[in-house]
Amino acid sequence: MRTPPNERLSPDIAEAPKARKASEPERRCILTGETDSRDALVRLAVSPSGLVLPDAQEKAPGRGAWVCSSRMAIEEALANGKLKAGLSRAFKTGDLEIPENLPEKIEAALTRVFLDRLGLEMRVGALILGTQRIAETARAGGVALLLHASDASEDGRKKLDQAWRVGRDAEGSGERGWTLPLDRDALSVALGRDNVVHLGLTHDASAARVLKPLMRLEHYLGRDIPEEFGRANAHAGDDTND
Repeated sequence: MRTPPNERLSPDIAEAPKARKASEPERRCILTGETDSRDALVRLAVSPSGLVLPDAQEKAPGRGAWVCSSRMAIEEALANGKLKAGLSRAFKTGDLEIPENLPEKIEAALTRVFLDRLGLEMRVGALILGTQRIAETARAGGVALLLHASDASEDGRKKLDQAWRVGRDAEGSGERGWTLPLDRDALSVALGRDNVVHLGLTHDASAARVLKPLMRLEHYLGRDIPEEFGRANAHAGDDTND
């Protein structure tokens, strides 16, 4: 039986209190002062000209600022000036340009990282498409993570969910695949395939690599994380990033 991956994936450079384990670093939100895992926060970076932009891949050089990854919270902080005040403290300068559409830019950046990850997994053969193929692989225990487009039919989801539970020896658990915040058109365009409605990840490590950007996107959109994924205890290891 496969063990589903969870939300604790490849931690960044530790900024947590020394008492915490190195494998469980945290970041401090500049808006609330509270700490959380980096997978629950969004990193912002500033260009040489002072333009504040999302750094969804966490690769921009220089100092970064971390904010609670809720679009609603960021929109509110942008409107009342708290975001600019927090960023000014974090970057030690008030000469910053914050785009009015920063919340939209963050969502687009997080979505792109997730879709790019799906594309990478498809290129290495770890992502399978097609209802029949997914069903057969799932029943054989070969699907580590099952995903559905937001506009997938209820009947189609139920049939694949049931096949997935059978392969995971989880009949009667009620576990279901993850319904994405993206429809079939968005998935099809991103993956260069027609009518992408259901997706299956065939390896635990691949599933963990996909879950990392997916959970961050879901946190940002304010959507609930499926309970079975929050309970899981597997870790992706060092290969969660390319």
